[in-house]
Formats: sequence, C-alpha cells, structure tokens
Amino acid sequence: MPMQPAQRLSRIPPYAFAELNAAKRELVAQGADLIDLGVGDPDQPTPANVVARLIQEANQTANHRYPDYEGAPEFRAAMTEYYGRRFGVSLDPNKECVALIGSKEGLSHLIWAMVDPGDVVLVPDPAYPVYSSQTLLAGGTPYPMPLLAANDFLPDLAAIPAGVAAKAKLMFINYPNNPTSAVASLEFMAAAVAFARRHNILLCHDAAYVEMTFDGYAAPSVLQVPGAKEVAVEAYSLSKPFNMTGWRVGAMVGNAMAINALKAIKNNTDSGQFTAVQMAGVAGLQGDANAFFAHMNHIYTARRDALIQGLRSVGLHPDSPKGTFYVWCPVPDGETSAGFATKLLRQAHVIAMPGSAFGAAGEGYVRFALTVDVDLTQKAVERIGQLKV
Repeated sequence: MPMQPAQRLSRIPPYAFAELNAAKRELVAQGADLIDLGVGDPDQPTPANVVARLIQEANQTANHRYPDYEGAPEFRAAMTEYYGRRFGVSLDPNKECVALIGSKEGLSHLIWAMVDPGDVVLVPDPAYPVYSSQTLLAGGTPYPMPLLAANDFLPDLAAIPAGVAAKAKLMFINYPNNPTSAVASLEFMAAAVAFARRHNILLCHDAAYVEMTFDGYAAPSVLQVPGAKEVAVEAYSLSKPFNMTGWRVGAMVGNAMAINALKAIKNNTDSGQFTAVQMAGVAGLQGDANAFFAHMNHIYTARRDALIQGLRSVGLHPDSPKGTFYVWCPVPDGETSAGFATKLLRQAHVIAMPGSAFGAAGEGYVRFALTVDVDLTQKAVERIGQLKV
C-alpha cells in the first residue's frame, strides 16, 4: 500500500484561498488581466519607521540567535503598553501576553492548547476558516453560530442549546468581522463575556481588524469589559493595520491560564519569531500608530465609497461597512455564492471570495476586499456592470 497522509486531513475541506489562488494562476497563465478583490492582503507599504527598525535590528548579531520563546521582553512590553493607551486595559507582559508568529498561528495553537477530542468549539458562521479547520484537526467539534443580517451579523447567544454550551471549551468572536464587515458594541462584548463566564468557556476575540474603522466608529477590545480577563483572550495582529501581512507578528493577550497553555504548545512547536521582526513591531506600536491608521483608513474609505457606489449603480445591494477592508455583498437573485464568484472571475476577470467559502451561512454573498486603488476599483465595477447583474 502506498504511503498515505494522516487521516485527520480528510476531516477538513480544501483551504478556500488556496483554491482561489490556483484559479487565479490558471487565468494569469492564459494572459488574463485580473483585478484581485479576493484575499485581504494590503497593497500599501509598511510604515517607513518599521522597515528602518528591521534593518537596524537585523544587523545586530545578538538577534541572529534563537529568540525568546515567549517573545522579546521589549515586544511584550510595547504590546501591553499599547493596550493601556489604546483601550485603557492593564496587562502583565510576563503572564498575560505572548508573541505570535502572526495571529493565524496563535489562533490555531490556542485551539490545540484548550480543546480535547470531543470538545465543542463555538464558531461564527461565516468566519475565518481557521477556527473550524483547526478545531477539526484537534479532534474537536465546531458548532456554528450563524451570523445573519437580521441580527446585524452578531451571533444569537441565546439560541445556543444548553447542552451544546455545556460541552463547549472555547468560543470565537471577531469584530470588526471577517467576512461580513460587521461591527460590535462594547455591550455585545459584555454579553459574550457573561455567556462565557456562565458556561465556563474561554472566549477568544480575534481583533485582527480592530484598527480598521470608518465614519467615526472606534472598535472596542473585549478586554475592556470589566472582569473579561477571567474568561477571555484577544489576538492582536500587526498584519492588517500596519500593512505587515508578510512579516508574521502579533500577540495573544488576556487570561493568564490560557496564555500559559498557549506558551506550552508553542514551546513544543515553534522557536518564536525572529527578534528583529519583533523589534520592528515595537517601532510600530511605539510610533505614531494613530496617525498611520488614520491615513490608511482614509484610503480605505475612498475605496469603500467607490466600490459601494459602483456596485449599487450596477444593480447590487451591499451595505456600507464601518470596519475591516471588506464589502459583504448579496449576490443577484437566482445566483449562488460560488456561481456568482466564478462568473466574476471567468467573465469579468474580477476576483471576489464566495461567501460560502466561509461557512454555510455565507451562502448568498460574495466578499470584496478594498485592496486596489480607486481607479482599479472603478474599473472592476465597470466590468461587473457588463455582466448585467
């Protein structure tokens, strides 16, 4: 019998973004001129002070050795100090913060740190696929919490059966939300914390887009809820707000037990992020981050407005988001998410993500990313208009 991969791999579906990239490569090889509004990868440069700090630190011989497994003390201090300034949250950099090789790694390893085979994980639907896929790999059972327009794309916590809540070890929330671009109030965060406390569940807030907000809205941290650290952690990523997706650096902060468990998994799995990258992150966190975020959000607002106006002009009906750099757009009547995304790709040469790639409740939508300039955004809309949607 030929060698076979582990059976656990059969439990997870193909990674949606990998399939998208394969289709994109095929069309590019054919000479197609694609406009990519698919994967959320910022097109703007990393702040100059961050790049300069990386160059400086990369030349330091001491940084060429193994990094601190928990993260450089300077990085953990900068992160916890930032939380104090930004959210008014007090964190112990030694017990309530661990550096991550990007938040995707931290979210994945948190599941392995907390979930035993048979445990339930409460997962938003639609959602970033990693929550469900890593739960399945760890032998857990994802339980979907539908995010519906009728509920402003917030999970209905009261609809979770008592028996499911009793088996749950971990619950994910993510606001501003990928893929729906919905936002949440601090009151919702407080309700989620209360639910987690009532059912003895660890609550994890994926705050990847917390700095990407518009129209005067400021997104909260779940840790702003009084007593949240008793039951909650938060993943903070530098990837999207600082245009550092390729750098892979972030932090998990909050509940000390969960942070310690995550450290144990990481100590046996990875050797930490290159110290020079962490120190570059320090430069970002300690610099004029607010000014940079305002600059980027101004760019995204212009792109959002161009896309929303354009899509509405060709017969689509998206809402205008207050957070993330995504637009969650209902597909035309009679279309499916995958069918419409395929039509956009094959006929208009515009890449959008089918909502169904993020979960069953994402059916009926496609997700556009605001990752090209206004001129290209308008060109994409013109192409979509030619489909007579």
